[in-house]
Amino acid sequence: MDSGTHFVMGIAIGGLALVDPTVASHSMTFTAVMAGTIIGQQAPDIDTVLKLRNNAVYIRHHRGITHSIPAVLLWPLLITGVLALILPDVHLFNVWLWTQIAVFLHVFVDIFNAYGTQALRPFSKKWVALGVINTFDPFIFTMHCIGILLWLLGTEPVLTFTVMYIIIFFYYIIRFALQKAVKTAVHHELQDEEFVIVAPTMRFFHWKVAAKSKTHFYVGRAYRRSVNIYDKFEIEPIPKTELVEKAIKDPNLDAFLSFSPLYRWELSELESGITELRLIDLRYRSNDRYPFVAVAHLDEELNIVNSYTGWIFTEEKLQKRLQIGAGND
Repeated sequence: MDSGTHFVMGIAIGGLALVDPTVASHSMTFTAVMAGTIIGQQAPDIDTVLKLRNNAVYIRHHRGITHSIPAVLLWPLLITGVLALILPDVHLFNVWLWTQIAVFLHVFVDIFNAYGTQALRPFSKKWVALGVINTFDPFIFTMHCIGILLWLLGTEPVLTFTVMYIIIFFYYIIRFALQKAVKTAVHHELQDEEFVIVAPTMRFFHWKVAAKSKTHFYVGRAYRRSVNIYDKFEIEPIPKTELVEKAIKDPNLDAFLSFSPLYRWELSELESGITELRLIDLRYRSNDRYPFVAVAHLDEELNIVNSYTGWIFTEEKLQKRLQIGAGND
């Protein structure tokens, strides 16, 4: 989920913590618990700072080790330890318990996004992504805001947030049912698909669709049970040449390949003996473009001149990014 949703979730979990008699009866402990749940809801996303280094590092590691099983256990201990230094007169077990719940729920709800997490590390590096909730879901965010507002207006927080989460629970069930219906519709439309990704959008009945058969990639949109296929690409194996082998070892292309399950490639000759290999993720079609790409330019000696991976919505911006990357080498 996005940072804003995690923030309001932290407040809601802090409100639910008042069901704990120790938290409810000790104001300093409640203060520490509220701080712990808010921080605990944000802590796993500290890897966002990797963007400051470059997109390749961010793509490869975001929602990786910071969302792993060891991290889920260590974050609450670290946060509780820091809070104990600031607020020594608190019940540490209760602070740890509710902070642990907040951290666990952060990772748990991220699993339902299309991006997913590596939540099973160190046992598996597989990305777990159920793809039923958009990274920012207006309904979930609004429900939390309403719950917090009702609390500020004087309603009992435990009852308020319990009812809210029951409603959200059934919302998740509805989202799973909708996703299943769309997958069934995709099967009726294509019939020969081997692999299908149905990803949510911020609009309740609208879904992104990307599929693969033995011979083609398909990209489209679904509304309710109606599927529109916008693009169809014949699958061509990427050439196993020395140039391609050198290009895909570049950190930007390597990161892209570790993240993207459905992509097509383009190989083209540019000016001055430069060859471009472009990888195009098919999951994120927007305004007739595919903005998530990885590009490498190689010279005649197969040296990487420049490369880039990330979200680019115009060709002009992509070329500027590549020039910046070349200047940093």
